Amino acid sequence: MRQLNPRHDATGRFQALCLGVAGACLLSLSAPAWSAYKVVGPDGRVTYTDRPPTSQAAQPVRKGSADAPGATLPYELQQLVQRHPVTLFTSKECAPCEIGRQLLRSRGVPYSEKTVDTPEDIRAFREREGSDQLPTLRIGKQQLVGLQQSEWNSYLDAAGYPQASALPAGYRAPAPSPLAPPPARNDASTSAPRASTPPAPPPGGNAPPGFRF
Repeated sequence: MRQLNPRHDATGRFQALCLGVAGACLLSLSAPAWSAYKVVGPDGRVTYTDRPPTSQAAQPVRKGSADAPGATLPYELQQLVQRHPVTLFTSKECAPCEIGRQLLRSRGVPYSEKTVDTPEDIRAFREREGSDQLPTLRIGKQQLVGLQQSEWNSYLDAAGYPQASALPAGYRAPAPSPLAPPPARNDASTSAPRASTPPAPPPGGNAPPGFRF
């Protein structure tokens, strides 16, 4: 388990394991209407919608894209990804992070990975997760801080994820992305010519009596 700083957060333990989660994952008989737009929020969180948003951060989702939730996945996994999305928070040179990553891959769990490497990432991680420890795993609303393989497996089982991989042979997981994406560069501001500084007025001039420049 990697700790971002020496202080201890009073986060406590999280909610007890909900054994009924798997039973709640009832599959719909009709095919889902998948989202057509991906929206990246200011905090880096990705959401999907079938309506064209007004924000410029919205991107159309290509059919078959690995970024689309459930793209190229079996129907059962598509339902699980929508109900209980899995997010893994990692950082560089973090051995427990790699072990957790391999655990998810060995079970064939579709997940998104957010890296916490820069000061901006760390600040966003503390604000969003209230923790300083990596890896951290999100399974729907459940937060698991630190690597406890038995605990991770228990929550994945409760959410309904299969213990053996059911991913198709050609499935490719989305590439890791920073939790706090760097701000977009404004090329217009860098290429715009700078306004020349007006010359200073001559001493005295038409200034009122007693006024100093």
